[in-house]
Amino acid sequence: MKGYMLKGFAAIVLSGLMSSTALAHDPIFSIGPHVLFKNGVEVAAEMESDKAGNEKEQVLALNLKYGITGDWAVGVDLPYVFKDKGYESSNGNGDFAIFTKYRFWRKDSLGLQESAAVLLKVLTDTASGNKTPSLDKGTTDTILGLTYGYEGRKWYRWASARYRFNGTNDLGIDRGDKLLLDLVGGIRPNPTGYLEPDTVWLLELNTEFGQRAELGGNDLSNTGGTEVFVSPGIFWTKRFFAIKAGVQIPVYHDLNGTQNKSDYRARLTFEWHL
Repeated sequence: MKGYMLKGFAAIVLSGLMSSTALAHDPIFSIGPHVLFKNGVEVAAEMESDKAGNEKEQVLALNLKYGITGDWAVGVDLPYVFKDKGYESSNGNGDFAIFTKYRFWRKDSLGLQESAAVLLKVLTDTASGNKTPSLDKGTTDTILGLTYGYEGRKWYRWASARYRFNGTNDLGIDRGDKLLLDLVGGIRPNPTGYLEPDTVWLLELNTEFGQRAELGGNDLSNTGGTEVFVSPGIFWTKRFFAIKAGVQIPVYHDLNGTQNKSDYRARLTFEWHL
């Protein structure tokens, strides 16, 4: 009898450890259902680098997140942007963003968690546009997202959909909304213990559908279209510290008119949970 009790207790402990380590992951270029524990704080430093034709953009961002409950988190993004269009360069504060994520469904079993969450993000019109007009999009945009995650000891998978409502800027241009769909798989080649460093390899399929922009009810020809990316990445963690890195490789373009096609996008993130 005592042996069965010990085995049952060990299973409960193992399940809890898996929920606090293996399940604290989200994709790199898309969204996942992970939220913080109640009163938890996440601080992240993020670096991004994008290139499309002769245009390059680099972003340094500080991300802060707070767990209101074990299923509800809020946060802010504070970016600083460097932009090079080939014929001019600029840098300055990017658009301050606020977001919230709510996990509305969760199912736990031994070493496995399935969950789903919704996301709301508002990208303000606060870039330093007076000094650097090329950084100022001129509108406040909103993103709504829905995500599902299957996170186990060895295998991971996520699916998400986001819809970005782009506003109309001061020139009267309706910038066109965007739909983003993502499928992600992950594997932990070597399942490790709670106190040991942990590595998960990820592969994402990211698809972006952009509507044409409009001016005075007329479509603007060189706007909108579709791009698809295959995105390998890595997620390395040790207790409360994590490093995420990945690169988006374009595999399909169908852009309207004359537009610069994406050459690559890269992201590196350092996370610390308090």
